Amino acid sequence: MDPSRKRKIRLFVALGAAIVLAGALLYTSFGSAATALSPSQALSKGSSSGTYELTGKVVPGTIQHTAGDGLAFRVRDRSGTATLPVHYSGLVSDTFKGGREIIVTGKLENGVFQGQKDTLTTKCPSKFKSKPGSTL
Repeated sequence: MDPSRKRKIRLFVALGAAIVLAGALLYTSFGSAATALSPSQALSKGSSSGTYELTGKVVPGTIQHTAGDGLAFRVRDRSGTATLPVHYSGLVSDTFKGGREIIVTGKLENGVFQGQKDTLTTKCPSKFKSKPGSTL
């Protein structure tokens, strides 16, 4: 076989493989993303909305340890209006406490958000927030 023809075939095979891999990467990146909802949005959708991420702030004084590695607490909207009870089991960050923003994956069942095991993420407060009255 002609050497220039071999090079062209290799080039097309390599480009085809690169396109297939790029497509698979895009599909897994965007296709598996869960919808993020606040407590008020989750309550308005009801339990028929399937699995999603719940975001909000943990209501101080509501954290209770349950059997095993379980937790029960309430999450409120950032605006502080609606709250939603959450039951979760699994790993918990050292930074988890009342008033912290969290993200947990799960679904709403009978008015209680059931978090999937080991999906709780605690957002740390920013160390780089500007002081009131100052500009960056």
